[in-house]
Amino acid sequence: MNIRMNTKKRNLLSFALASLLLFYPLCNAGMAAEDWALTIYSARISGDSLKDTFVMSSSYDHSYLLALALSKRVASSWKRIEWEYEGQIVKHYGDQRHMEFNCLIAARYPVFLWRNYIGTSFAIGEGVSYATETPEVEAVHYDETSKLLNYLLFELAFSLPKVPEWNLVARIHHRSGVFGLFNGVHGASNAVGFGLRYRF
Repeated sequence: MNIRMNTKKRNLLSFALASLLLFYPLCNAGMAAEDWALTIYSARISGDSLKDTFVMSSSYDHSYLLALALSKRVASSWKRIEWEYEGQIVKHYGDQRHMEFNCLIAARYPVFLWRNYIGTSFAIGEGVSYATETPEVEAVHYDETSKLLNYLLFELAFSLPKVPEWNLVARIHHRSGVFGLFNGVHGASNAVGFGLRYRF
């Protein structure tokens, strides 16, 4: 099933999802301490595959991003997996200079083996990504791309036991068409970077 929408409908869908993920948690009155988090990170972009990114064999373009993300922990489940909403505002610079808006839900798993020395968690997020212009890096590397694509997030976060509210994060920031599901797009872009999070 292909997702084929005109520009107006894509904009409305992106705005609706952004509103839901960013503002729905504000309606919850019973917020626990440190359920909210603000993350800032910078990353460099590659048009190579996600597999190449994971095995560290990607080549990178002269294209970068700076992202500001607001997240809210909304639930915990089996094996102490924590569920979070996240909304991102992203500014691209270098070879491309557009804005990008991402909304996702993430599952975070805390690693306990060495928690007395350094707090560690691993997160995977799934959502949608909307670029205000067709990303030039994606257009160069692939025959098809789209402003609206699927979004994936992979993250490792680290903190010291004495200041658990501060986290150092390493992220993979991935846009793709999910094997053609989004407007026939196969592949798109990956960005690898680092940043800082504050939980409150």
